[in-house]
Amino acid sequence: MIIHTVSFLLKHPKGSTEEKAFLAATLMLKDIPGVQRFEQLRQVSKKNKFSFGLSMEFADQKDYEAYNNHPIHTRFIQQYWIPDVEEFLEADYQKLL
Repeated sequence: MIIHTVSFLLKHPKGSTEEKAFLAATLMLKDIPGVQRFEQLRQVSKKNKFSFGLSMEFADQKDYEAYNNHPIHTRFIQQYWIPDVEEFLEADYQKLL
């Protein structure tokens, strides 16, 4: 199992139409085959600068790689992620227990 997470800060003002459109666009990622437990998250800690997060799980490395190369994902990166995200931190985990 791979838990894929990304925390990010958008270029758009909080509550803006652009912010809402970006968050709505992230929902297309949950429809990619192999994506499990998709979550869209709002960051509430004052300990980091990121505003939002996405989390999803994959059964194995093969499913994760298929997600990365899927046309929906690559289109999302080009149309939304690159133009709209100011900064991000990606982390992928495997459970220890």
